[in-house]
Amino acid sequence: MRLLLWPLLSACALLALFPGCPAQGIGDPCVPEDEYQPTFSGFSVNEVNTESRSFQCQSRLCLVNHFQGRVSCPYGQRDGEGRCRLPGNDEAVTVAVPAQLAQRRADDSVYCSCRCAGPDATARYCECPNGFSCTKVVPELSLGQAQLPGSYCIRAGSEYISANLDKTKLCDPQLANCEGE
Repeated sequence: MRLLLWPLLSACALLALFPGCPAQGIGDPCVPEDEYQPTFSGFSVNEVNTESRSFQCQSRLCLVNHFQGRVSCPYGQRDGEGRCRLPGNDEAVTVAVPAQLAQRRADDSVYCSCRCAGPDATARYCECPNGFSCTKVVPELSLGQAQLPGSYCIRAGSEYISANLDKTKLCDPQLANCEGE
């Protein structure tokens, strides 16, 4: 009995040491692993990124859906300016980072998600919770990566429509129009 309890107690003790990694549900915020690199300049609004091994998400998937910049630095920085810092750390980001788009903030573009439909008929897909829609986000490019293409749960009403996005309206520290710097 003692031998069986020791691994369980050890695991619980380790989890207590890392309180920054709680399980997250669909729609909960996540910070992509790329943002822990000082030379990462940020995401592009023209791309979708799926981080399929996110320890921050209960679903294990952090979705970056047409988002610009870094979640951890809404106002961005010029090269060497030193405004942006690594998440949970005081280390400076060493490259230029674009400001987030005021109309496409992290709350509506970067969060825990799951794949709800795709080209593989034998795969297991999730059901989207209330307030989310199953929307085609990652196109199939026939590159042999069937685990990524398909539809993901995204916040209802947050579909990316390039024509409706004003890319000139940025998060601006002078206006203080974006929270969380």
